[in-house]
Amino acid sequence: MSVPKANTLLLAFQQVLGETHFDVDVQLPAKGITAIFGRSGAGKTSLINAVAGLTQPQNGHISVNSRVLFCSESGINLPTRVRRVGYVFQESRLFPHFRVKGNLLYGVKETDQAYFDQIVDLLALRSLLTRFPNELSGGEKQRVAIGRALLSKPDILLMDEPLASLDLPRKREVLPFLEHLADNVNIPILYVTHSLNEILRLADHIVVIEQGKVVNAGAIEHVWSSNAMRPWQSFTEQSSLFEARLVEQIEEYALSGLALADDVMLWVQKVDAQLDSRVRLQVRANDVSINLEKPQKSSIRNVLHAEIVEIETHSFGHSRLSVSVKLKLADHCYLWATITAWARDELQLIVGMKVYAQIKGVSVTQRDIALSH
Repeated sequence: MSVPKANTLLLAFQQVLGETHFDVDVQLPAKGITAIFGRSGAGKTSLINAVAGLTQPQNGHISVNSRVLFCSESGINLPTRVRRVGYVFQESRLFPHFRVKGNLLYGVKETDQAYFDQIVDLLALRSLLTRFPNELSGGEKQRVAIGRALLSKPDILLMDEPLASLDLPRKREVLPFLEHLADNVNIPILYVTHSLNEILRLADHIVVIEQGKVVNAGAIEHVWSSNAMRPWQSFTEQSSLFEARLVEQIEEYALSGLALADDVMLWVQKVDAQLDSRVRLQVRANDVSINLEKPQKSSIRNVLHAEIVEIETHSFGHSRLSVSVKLKLADHCYLWATITAWARDELQLIVGMKVYAQIKGVSVTQRDIALSH
């Protein structure tokens, strides 16, 4: 079992539920959104239920910021009601006979008007306070459910596919509020989902779970391109994610310079944010080409020096071959390119070769911005 660090969420337990044998050992940040991702039946909901105390592991340790919720060795198993856990389900589960304000305050032990106002404003609920649940849209109900969970002042917020029951317009209504949660609520949020789009929009970290076991976990930029995510990304959808820093604005051309690492920068259409802001970038592998020499007089602005560190060949029957090339831009900074086998052979690409990557498209996926360059 891992030794818990300060300001972390430690999940280290073994549990048997039906035919699934859970063996989880992972430390997560005590702030921000961590996506819990995997196939149906992989154990995503069961994992957060163990945190909530709805099920009891056979052995192990669960703690939030060094506050122990469960420890088999010490005989600690706090009841759900005292774990200080907020839980948002797929369905809003509001009380139909209470107005919105009554639902929000259900379970609140001590009135804190300033905090109530903060949550109401964060989720834009003020105009709904006197309505009954049957007068709300699906998206409004989920916002109330999130507010109710937060107003209990939990140490951790658990969200079990909170958008799964909503149609696309309602999902688009709620997503911006979820985006703001990580920046405005200083607690860890475990977010169960099977949606890659929700992960891109919301998650800072990700835990990939398969048959009760964690197969990968970490910052989303690192896990996204790992083998653990391959089953959910078709070959044509392969991409690289970067957490970049806004370092320059060129007003004349409405362009922003985003640093991926020291001496590695990409230009995108202008991002309306302050310098030094963090911005998430997505670069599709199909939008990256490889050159042996630095291109001259090209309309493509993003040309980066790189080293080939991995070459994978994919066969799609007898009629098609495609090649994935992993490019090192800097320490811990990698970019995937998709090329043809013909290009691989003609350029005689091998691991260790120094090349230039031309990037034809960059998407900014954070803060509901979707720009291309």
